[in-house]
Amino acid sequence: MTDTNQKKLGSTLWGIADQLRGAMDADDFRDYMLSFLFLRYLSDNYETAAKKELGKDYPALPADDRRVPLALWYANNPDDIPAFEKQMRRKVHYVIQPAHLWNSIAGMARTQNPELLNTLQAGFKYIQDESFESTFEGLFSEIDLASPKLGKVYADRNAKLCTIIQKIAEGLNEFSTDIDALGDAYEYLIGQFAAGSGKKAGEFYTPQQISDILSTIVTLDSQSPDQGPKKRLESVLDFACGSGSLLLNVRKRMGPQGIGKIYGQEKNITTYNLARMNMLLHGVKDTEFEIYHGDTLTNEWDILRELNPAKKPSFDAIVANPPFSYRWEPTDALGDDVRFKNHGLAPKSAADFAFLLHGFHYLKDEGVMAIILPHGVLFRGGAEERIRTKLLKDGHIDTVIGLPANLFYSTGIPVCILVLKKCKKPDDVLFINAAEHFVKGKRQNQLTPEHIAKIIETYKFRKEEPRYSRRVEMAEIEKNEFNLNISRYISTATADEEIDLATVHSELLGLDTKIRAATEKHNDYLKELGLPTLP
Repeated sequence: MTDTNQKKLGSTLWGIADQLRGAMDADDFRDYMLSFLFLRYLSDNYETAAKKELGKDYPALPADDRRVPLALWYANNPDDIPAFEKQMRRKVHYVIQPAHLWNSIAGMARTQNPELLNTLQAGFKYIQDESFESTFEGLFSEIDLASPKLGKVYADRNAKLCTIIQKIAEGLNEFSTDIDALGDAYEYLIGQFAAGSGKKAGEFYTPQQISDILSTIVTLDSQSPDQGPKKRLESVLDFACGSGSLLLNVRKRMGPQGIGKIYGQEKNITTYNLARMNMLLHGVKDTEFEIYHGDTLTNEWDILRELNPAKKPSFDAIVANPPFSYRWEPTDALGDDVRFKNHGLAPKSAADFAFLLHGFHYLKDEGVMAIILPHGVLFRGGAEERIRTKLLKDGHIDTVIGLPANLFYSTGIPVCILVLKKCKKPDDVLFINAAEHFVKGKRQNQLTPEHIAKIIETYKFRKEEPRYSRRVEMAEIEKNEFNLNISRYISTATADEEIDLATVHSELLGLDTKIRAATEKHNDYLKELGLPTLP
């Protein structure tokens, strides 16, 4: 599917969402819309694989027959179902019952079947509890099919769902059944819902342009970025993964064969479910990713709490866009936590460095971490200054990239990207001031592909350019008391233009001559009219 068609598909689905949600809050409707799109993806993928698996035994129905072929095969071959489902689990890693396939549900919606709601409820339950080898507990927990927002009584709710599903089915039928396009449409809708969510968007969405920068940085060779991308990443982690778009961007750059396993963590239950659906919808098998629901700062994920250093998990690449200046509770117990005890605890008012240290602790020696943070981490004093100083003295901060303001849906503040490495070659810090390089948009400012390419090229080759980028030795940073405020190292002021007095004098004389000539001409007209002349 072309980029134009992908955008058209996304905008068609968004138009349906905007038209149908009525009095329902956009965030609530998002969960319904994206879940139905997810069901369509799983169903298309499953039916394609089933057709291939059954070959000539796959029922061929006339064009006017609206039944689902797989439902007919199930009815005619009950004894063969267990062996078929076992094979499907091996090949596509999941099973969907014929009654729960999108085409079955869409058929019920088209005929206003009064059992649609019950069938959909049973289908969602089966998918999260039984479809996959690893259960996706609570995957549809945010989809309340009994919600009064859909209607006061069952019949009203069923009718509303029939309308929504029928419209989505009609919208999708206008386009190719290219499965990959549904993943792009899903990402588009997440972005559109984020645009309408204001501050809440920060919980689940990193703008694609910023995601592109982070994912490119961590896929380049860690010691010599100028050598280009790594051939393989065994593992990548995003400990505040939102809807998972950053992780998917890393996978897209590496290709499915160039990446081992994807790990994500998310505290918000709705967003956690979005991330899991997003992975599956982009063709990531359930064995190829692990998303955990829990608090990153208190480290609730068991696999990360391993005390044996030999068994401690570590990651080739870490990307993150954690909540900015998040208030947290730095307890005495956390002060002894292995993640923080060598650097100290971030202040209660801003957990920015707590998030950073959490990720950095799990970074491989040859790995790269890129994290989005507010500018305050570069210069704030107190506990943050002590943490920053130790990271710098130990040679772990590689690059500081200043980005323009108003890039995010959730905040207008300018942010920075910190690139960290446990082992880095250059004994300096690269500063990139990209704050003035953007295109002003109606709601948010935008980075063009050229702006992004310039940032990447500068990082990749550690280029220096007046008023844009500079490599700063540690001795100079130490003189500045380990303050990383970009303006201390890169001047953005333009030099005053030198004034040539002789030229200016000549220009003024020329203007004076012109004024005299114009005055004389004007006075001639005034004399003809019998009016007083100008002096």
